[in-house]
Amino acid sequence: MNGIVERFNKLLDLSMDYLEDGVRKEHHGNEAKPEIIEEDSLDRVESEIAACSRCRLCENRIKTVPGKGVLHPKVMIIGEGPGAEEDKTGIPFVGKAGQYMDKWMDAIDLRRDRDLFIGNIVKCRPPGNRDPHPDEIDACRGYLDRQIRILKPSLILTVGRIAAQVLIGSSNGIGRLRGRMYDYKGIPLIPTYHPSGVLRNPESYRKPVWEDLKAVRKFLDSL
Repeated sequence: MNGIVERFNKLLDLSMDYLEDGVRKEHHGNEAKPEIIEEDSLDRVESEIAACSRCRLCENRIKTVPGKGVLHPKVMIIGEGPGAEEDKTGIPFVGKAGQYMDKWMDAIDLRRDRDLFIGNIVKCRPPGNRDPHPDEIDACRGYLDRQIRILKPSLILTVGRIAAQVLIGSSNGIGRLRGRMYDYKGIPLIPTYHPSGVLRNPESYRKPVWEDLKAVRKFLDSL
């Protein structure tokens, strides 16, 4: 009986199609509508970071530091975590280390407002500028990966041991990791020392950093 009713309904559908415009149409009953997927954006990631309470770092922060720069930058610089000045302003690398890093970028003709996006592995300041703990890194990792997907940088430059280890997936120190180029999900990655480390020990670290920066410039010039 159900089959007869179904065939009768199809005949009615065909009759109405031809009466309306002489064309047979497809009838699919209660088809599910396609899911609408909203495009991710830096603003959305920033809003989620501002409201984030996934780890203990949210308890003492003044401001979150999601990162700042241009869309589709030539270089995405990734450090470890915000310091005291960054915690106050919400802007990455604005203290002495950040000012020193700006000089690095000037030396290879790169500027924050034109060529760079600067961020960190974790978006809130670890107390006393300690290393972020593994669970804190894991809590923030999704935000960083989304930023990288949205930004599509030509090159990633990690500064310091933590950022290099997290993105390269190695427990080696920065002295062993630097000096070569890696691949992070299809994006070239060059690790170097953190500017704060170079400020503390310029005689040991300034020369290798300059070699790494020249490698950055050489890669960009080859594009």
